[in-house]
Amino acid sequence: MRLLKPFFLVTDIGFILYWIVTFFHIIPDSMAFKDYHDPIMVNWNWSFFPLDIMISITGLSSLYLFKRNRPSWRPCALISLVLTFCSGLQAIAFWTFAMDFDIFWWSFNLYLMIYPLFFIKKVSMSRAPEQLTPDQQASLRRGL
Repeated sequence: MRLLKPFFLVTDIGFILYWIVTFFHIIPDSMAFKDYHDPIMVNWNWSFFPLDIMISITGLSSLYLFKRNRPSWRPCALISLVLTFCSGLQAIAFWTFAMDFDIFWWSFNLYLMIYPLFFIKKVSMSRAPEQLTPDQQASLRRGL
């Protein structure tokens, strides 16, 4: 969890901040994606809101559960990682089909798509803490 925690914090708090900024229309036009004010694009963007907030809820919950030494942190973290990958993939697929390449928006979405791939296997394949010796539990806390 040591390596995963900063990714969860950046991603989950980042999503919350993004949606606050979006709600209050704070994104400058120079940083907005193509056709940002088009009603269809507004709807497309807002269609990610439930997914992104679920990612934040599950990611932050997994950190809380890990801190409380509850084994349920794993499924919560796994859900967050898979949903994060899906969010990034869906946006990248859209921009690809639209033949719209904006390095600013692509970089954020590629981050969402790629970073979970480094953790999904570790989180899903590791044994539950109650199945490990105390030394293995300590090692797992340091290494993940």
